[in-house]
Amino acid sequence: MRAFSTTRSAQVEPTVDLKSEPREVMDYDVVIVGGGPAGLAAGIRLKQQAAKEDKEINVVVVEKGGEIGAHTLSGACIETGPLEELFPDWKEQGAPLNQPALHDQMKLLTAKHAFPLPHPPQMNNEGNYIVSLSNVVKWLGEKAEELGVDVFPGTAASDIIFAPDGSVHGIVTNDAGVDKGFKPKESYTPGIELRGKVTLFAEGCHGSLTKGLIRKLKLREEGQFQTYGLGIKEVWEVDPAKHSPGDVIHTMGYPLNYSTYGGGFIYHMEDNKVSLGLVVGLDYQNPYLSPYKEFQRFKAHPFVTNLLKGGRVLSYGARALVEGGLQSLPKLFFPGGALIGDTAGFLNVPKIKGTHNAMKSGILAADSAYKAIVTENKGQDGTPIVMADYEEAFKASSIYQELYEVRNVRPSFHSPLGMWGGMMWSGLDTMFLKGRVPFTFQHAHPDHAMLQPAAMHQPIDYPKPDNKITFDLLTSVSRTGTNHAEDQPVHLRLKDSTVEVKENLPLYAGPEQRFCPAGVYEYVDDEANPGKKR
Repeated sequence: MRAFSTTRSAQVEPTVDLKSEPREVMDYDVVIVGGGPAGLAAGIRLKQQAAKEDKEINVVVVEKGGEIGAHTLSGACIETGPLEELFPDWKEQGAPLNQPALHDQMKLLTAKHAFPLPHPPQMNNEGNYIVSLSNVVKWLGEKAEELGVDVFPGTAASDIIFAPDGSVHGIVTNDAGVDKGFKPKESYTPGIELRGKVTLFAEGCHGSLTKGLIRKLKLREEGQFQTYGLGIKEVWEVDPAKHSPGDVIHTMGYPLNYSTYGGGFIYHMEDNKVSLGLVVGLDYQNPYLSPYKEFQRFKAHPFVTNLLKGGRVLSYGARALVEGGLQSLPKLFFPGGALIGDTAGFLNVPKIKGTHNAMKSGILAADSAYKAIVTENKGQDGTPIVMADYEEAFKASSIYQELYEVRNVRPSFHSPLGMWGGMMWSGLDTMFLKGRVPFTFQHAHPDHAMLQPAAMHQPIDYPKPDNKITFDLLTSVSRTGTNHAEDQPVHLRLKDSTVEVKENLPLYAGPEQRFCPAGVYEYVDDEANPGKKR
């Protein structure tokens, strides 16, 4: 594996014009941005197709994490269908799927009790595996390299290469050796242009390049928007006497109120390990809500605490989730490439599963790209390849069928009955109707528009952490395994720093300092204006 850069792209112009620096150019047939399940599945499929027909196709995967799997949260329950498409003998090849899911439970939590709920067939995990997704992705990366895919970890994509006609011709990797002021250091090396006949974007949820691409090429219809959730997760080593390998538990209710969408999960992995977490819909109304502290309250519930007592936390992490489903999907292709995986938004929200759909979308896009480049010999003269057949294949696939069946579940929680209305409709829809209704609920508003002024709510009195089951944020962040150089460019930049102080702080009590699961945003005293914040 080759590493170019370990920093992400910043969303501001540097103080020194580095774009005029000459760059090395590398030409490929297919450039894939993102080394997660979708991107690696696409790379593997392309190389397998070429090997089957004794053809050549050059493929590169760039991944911003320092190594493949580094930015993938461990602890997931996955379906194996797309993996079996790629590797029918994955067990014999040593894929790290060792713990089958054996028993499903659904619980309704109140402040002190846990009541069993009927388990929707949609959430049945028979035949699935509880895995360290990070290890699975590492294994896929190894397989991709064995097949001849160029895999470049530690390599962030900073820009998209657009042709004069607006088509995509590849990406530019991040400049290395730049300080926090975006000035070149002695170690400065300009990024490389990776040019391709097809560029597949597999950045995951809310990828920085994909956001700009969707806006520039108008891939989302007027008035259409994505909705999001925040998943916070820990992996614990628990008392062997309490460990039940293969148990999959999902919860609703406490600690969230009836108007806040979300739920918990507990997956019993192998080796006395348990992955547990809480997902909070980011369309919540109360600006005082802290998803991180809600997760601590979830762990403090007797049902969860009894499992964790006597154990120890191994790791902590968080990630954003795409929750909009079928109603929020953008156009999946454009001249010169396509969107795959969570970048497009294929998560099945009721299942809390997206890995299988991400891999399947990578397979579908790979088949489309291979057909155009190798079978039909397109793109040789620079004419952009248009992968319309990828979107057609998607609409005929298991991904579309899945998302169509559950399309009304997430929006049903927007009714005046909140969680109770959503539970009633979801139970009816997933157990009996299975999406066979002549209407589709729409998402009411973008997530940010659902937040209400602080004057409409009381601050939430969260209990102090006990440092045994519950922890403060900085302690948890220390368990993420992330490391940043003091002088590296900051990858989160405010477009307009006055908005936070003039609007967010006085009107919404500064929700940024609560919604971030890494404590990135902070209001501090303004030395130039005593008594004020900046």
